[in-house]
Amino acid sequence: MSTPASALQAPTKLLFGPGPSPVHPRVYSAMAQPIVGHLDPYFFQVNEEIRQGLKTCFGTANEFTMVISGTGSAGMECAVTNFVEPGTKIAVFANGYFSDRLTEMARRHGGDIVRLEKPWGETFTDAEAREFIASTKPAVVAFVQAETSTGAYQPGHAICKAAHDAGALVIADCVTSLGGMPVLVDESGIDIAYSGTQKALGCPPGLAPITCSPRALEWLKARKTTTVSWYLDLKLLLDYYESAHRYHHTAPISMFYALNESLAIINEEGLEHRWARHKANHEAFVAGLAEMGVGMLVAEGHRLWTLNTPFVPTGVNDMNVRKKLMAEHSIEIAGGLGPLAGKVFRIGTMGYGSSPENVTLLLGALKEAFQAEGYTV
Repeated sequence: MSTPASALQAPTKLLFGPGPSPVHPRVYSAMAQPIVGHLDPYFFQVNEEIRQGLKTCFGTANEFTMVISGTGSAGMECAVTNFVEPGTKIAVFANGYFSDRLTEMARRHGGDIVRLEKPWGETFTDAEAREFIASTKPAVVAFVQAETSTGAYQPGHAICKAAHDAGALVIADCVTSLGGMPVLVDESGIDIAYSGTQKALGCPPGLAPITCSPRALEWLKARKTTTVSWYLDLKLLLDYYESAHRYHHTAPISMFYALNESLAIINEEGLEHRWARHKANHEAFVAGLAEMGVGMLVAEGHRLWTLNTPFVPTGVNDMNVRKKLMAEHSIEIAGGLGPLAGKVFRIGTMGYGSSPENVTLLLGALKEAFQAEGYTV
């Protein structure tokens, strides 16, 4: 008996937006492997391999490194719900859409929120970080290392130093940096870092890597209130993944296969070589845009290598450009969010999609689209 072909025929798109990013064929193949049960020893073997690979990518020796079944926003809420109790003072460095999302999650969990705000696309100086934390004396500090709404990169060393001097824990959003740029959890002093699989790691969306420092674990053990979220309670998840293997939820097995394969690919490439590839392709893309007279929102030296935010040229309609790229090249890019709507594009060069060939393809397609809008290149 022949096996009928699948009725599902998804279109092929070139994903150069802020995520999801292109997926390596090996990752797709891994997802087609037979699933096992979520309490099967093989699953926990795969999980342990993932944990070791993530420790390398995060730049940490933290034993408490795991994967949340959910997207990057689940990782964000996991960090907030476990480390922000009602009344906890949390200081947020606010300069984009995802720092605003962090703020909203902290509000819903009863946090006492203070914010240092800057225009979207700007980063915080070391002096600003020190002054803000010293004056507010928070218990928790949160910042976005890789701001997907603006393309800005905030390494965080000074933020972490000031926070630790004040006795505070540090939460960092590394969704668009992990696997494509230095995250350096231990070197910088980040206590809780989370990410997502669909960006520079090169997987489909669905999992959220997270790592917690020994300081964070001591805080968690001393917590006096019950974590509001049952599903995202790290103490319960630890029992499932790393100690008693006590049933907690049915993990998405095929996604764990995908992440395991992606981390194997990263290991084969070498993490520093991968960073260098992302940096080179980002710089080539920025240089190509400059030749067209198109500038960047974020100042040089503060840009993500994974997500680019060029200005929409004067006289050009960003929606028309995006529609033309999709209709004629099946290329997906994104527009700006919030105050940047209509002002910038968000164009990803990350993971499997970060290559010289794709940079050339993008630049050529953008040039055509700009010219169609009457912009002289």
